[in-house]
Amino acid sequence: MDKRWKQTKEFDKDLWLRRLVLILYDILAVIVSSYFALFLRFDFSFGDIPENYEQVVTIALPFSILLTLIVFMVFRLYSSLWTYAGAMELTYIVGAGGTSGFLNMFLILTINMKTHIPLPRAYYVYYTINLIVLVFISRYAYRALRSFLHKRIGDAEKKRILIIGAGSAGDSLIREITRSSYLNMKVVGVIDDNSSKVGNYIHGVRILGNRNSIAKYAEKLRVDEIIIAMPSVPMKEIKEILNICKETGCELKRLPGMYQLVNGEVSVAKIRDVDVNDLLGREPIQVNLDSIMKYVSNRVIMVTGAGGSIGSELCRQIAKHQPRQLVMIDIYENTTYDIQNELKKNFPELNLVVLIASVRNTKRMDDIFNQYRPEIVYHAAAHKHVPLMEDSPNEAVKNNVLGTWKVVQAADKWQVKRFVMISTDKAVNPTNIMGATKRICEMLIQTYDKHSKTEFVAVRFGNVLGSNGSVIPLFQKQIAAGGPVTVTHPDIIRYFMTIPEAVSLVLQAGAYAKGGEIFVLDMGEPVRIVDLARNLILLSGHKPDEEISITFTGLRPGEKLYEEMLMQEEGMQDTENRLIHIGKPIEMDEERFMELLQDLSEYVVEEPEDIREKVAEIVPTYQYKHI
Repeated sequence: MDKRWKQTKEFDKDLWLRRLVLILYDILAVIVSSYFALFLRFDFSFGDIPENYEQVVTIALPFSILLTLIVFMVFRLYSSLWTYAGAMELTYIVGAGGTSGFLNMFLILTINMKTHIPLPRAYYVYYTINLIVLVFISRYAYRALRSFLHKRIGDAEKKRILIIGAGSAGDSLIREITRSSYLNMKVVGVIDDNSSKVGNYIHGVRILGNRNSIAKYAEKLRVDEIIIAMPSVPMKEIKEILNICKETGCELKRLPGMYQLVNGEVSVAKIRDVDVNDLLGREPIQVNLDSIMKYVSNRVIMVTGAGGSIGSELCRQIAKHQPRQLVMIDIYENTTYDIQNELKKNFPELNLVVLIASVRNTKRMDDIFNQYRPEIVYHAAAHKHVPLMEDSPNEAVKNNVLGTWKVVQAADKWQVKRFVMISTDKAVNPTNIMGATKRICEMLIQTYDKHSKTEFVAVRFGNVLGSNGSVIPLFQKQIAAGGPVTVTHPDIIRYFMTIPEAVSLVLQAGAYAKGGEIFVLDMGEPVRIVDLARNLILLSGHKPDEEISITFTGLRPGEKLYEEMLMQEEGMQDTENRLIHIGKPIEMDEERFMELLQDLSEYVVEEPEDIREKVAEIVPTYQYKHI
């Protein structure tokens, strides 16, 4: 308490000291302005100034000083923070100087009534101008000197910034960086494709040229960081600019989107690092969930695998649409605990049930469905990691096939309205056990749909950026460790989508469901994994193959060079959303399928070494290497 009081006391002491200095300066300014006004009036010749004029000024001086100090106090010239003085403070100075000049004239005219010595009219004009100039110098000189010294001393240590975009966003960022004494940045140039802007200045920073000159000026000006301030430009164009910028080796950052301008939120704080999502070269998929999520509102929704990447995002998006109850199921408690806390914080009114349970436990699943009676089930629980499942194929069958079967049976028994299973493009002509088990799951839900009151559907999509087991986190760790970055094959390609994008399309596909469909999500253009690795290295400020090497390790067991979204036998049917398609159900012998499925369930518990052969009997398109 004593320490805080002492600090406050010291602060007040400094404040009053600064005010005293300003008051003393203003007293001197009144004196100088008074006599210098006579000096100006008589053409810079003291000898020509009549002595009685000096006497009148001297008589009026004490009163002029007193009136001026009072006026200056009224106009807040002793309480403004002159370090940050702007246009408003300038108006205070002009107003205070003009008022003081008027009162000074009134005062001298009053004295003249007794002395009968009228001063020249020009005197009052000169006095007012002199006073305003001197006060302006006192208030702004410190700021100018401080800015100059700060600029000279600190420029060498500041991060050198090149801004792309000379529009409103770029203007706001340059103004903030230039004026702030807390940002360790210096804008050294601006790039803009508008040729009419090139050569002009924004807040003292020159617009150097168009995007083709980025590399030249980045090297010439020793740029440390490039900020892309073009929130309204399409992603395709952003990608083209990023492809130029990433070759410079500079750090790359950008404003996220147009809403920053609309909300007036353009600032350095809103800048984020450029990530690999920006290099996909397409606009983020936008789904108007509000118009299609009415079927979720006021219903009991269950999500299995709720702690996983897809399951947790499903829970987030469902929670926004007021379900009557959200039942989360997962076998792994750590991630489930995390999403539970997140939902409780963000949706305090949500009726949330979190259960640790295995989908492979028949009795447990039956009890849960009986107790909570879910109306819609999103089944995301599965083993998805291809290489790990190749080493433990029996576990892939137990969890993916048998686990899905038990949840499907419970949904059928307790008459769930709709059952949506998360599938994968690896189910198409599978070369790995994970994809083959997912294909069996698709066949299972199509079979049950024909004989159940429940609407069973599957949604098939490719890789999601940033999900558990994704290559992106692996590459980032390898880059942070100095490399090498490992890619299995130089020609391997994959389809990519962000987790929120994939989940929003899953929810919309669920709304379209009538039963029996396999929905196929349009994943856009495929991406070469080696290009993904190179882009991440460049975005990290390193040069591929020079500072961080890329090594090819060979295809892993069960891994394809490319993924397919449809089987050859399947047709393609469009939906209202151009990004969601329906694969035509494949005709199959359901009775034979169920017999083989029963045999598989009994055989896998014996931990056989040839489980792939049993799986291949059910999925003829499954191609695998005999181990």
